[in-house]
Amino acid sequence: MTDLLSIILLGIVEGVTEFLPVSSTGHLILAGALLGYDDARWQLFNIVIQLGAILAVVVLYWRTFWAVMLGLLKRDTNSVRFVRNLLIAFMPAVVIGLALRKQIEALLLQPIVVAIALVVGGVAILVIERLAKPGETVGVSAISVKTSAGIGLLQCLAMIPGVSRSGATILGALSLGVERRTAAEFSFFLAIPTMLGASVLELIKHGDTLKSANSIGVTGIAIGFVVAFIVALLVVRWFVGIVGKHGFAPFAWYRIVVGSAALVWLLAR
Repeated sequence: MTDLLSIILLGIVEGVTEFLPVSSTGHLILAGALLGYDDARWQLFNIVIQLGAILAVVVLYWRTFWAVMLGLLKRDTNSVRFVRNLLIAFMPAVVIGLALRKQIEALLLQPIVVAIALVVGGVAILVIERLAKPGETVGVSAISVKTSAGIGLLQCLAMIPGVSRSGATILGALSLGVERRTAAEFSFFLAIPTMLGASVLELIKHGDTLKSANSIGVTGIAIGFVVAFIVALLVVRWFVGIVGKHGFAPFAWYRIVVGSAALVWLLAR
């Protein structure tokens, strides 16, 4: 498979899975294992193209962000709480991510960890969907400091590839009393500082590899970025509609089926 086709394929995978509770990183790792990619060669690419999917959220919710910015200038209470909650939820990922960076990078090279995490996460979603009571907290600014911190800590579970950042934050928010749509949107917004920070860190650490002969290169990353952006634009709107009608169970069963199939294949090869 040519690099261009691989770049487009991985961009589509990223755009589809970044905001679904199915783990975008896990799918990229499994795609690499299935197609025989060199994980080290594609690692920087896989992380940076996530910014394309993140940009899709900025575009789709630009009115929300613009209103928050204007509100901050006026010291509006809701705008201040909106930013406060995101920053509080973001901080655990900064602290734990920097402290366990080497261990996390080691896990990124183990597809079998992804397969197991997909299955376990799918079961967890089914359990939480059944046990969690309907949330009463509506709106990101209405979330308490304690709940924001709890969601931030649960997001750190996604440092294990296959767990799913969006799944951990959305289901974590639901279990902490946040209503379904607000939980999804909080996860979308929290992805912006989280993935931006992760991408900048990777560029600082591995930026010199962009010029190497074995690198995917700036052009390849740019193409993957654009593909992920376009696909994510479509998926985010679809996801909110699906969750409102059917909940998260369809994604849980998808995780279980894909994770089980991947586990069988990885153990048999």
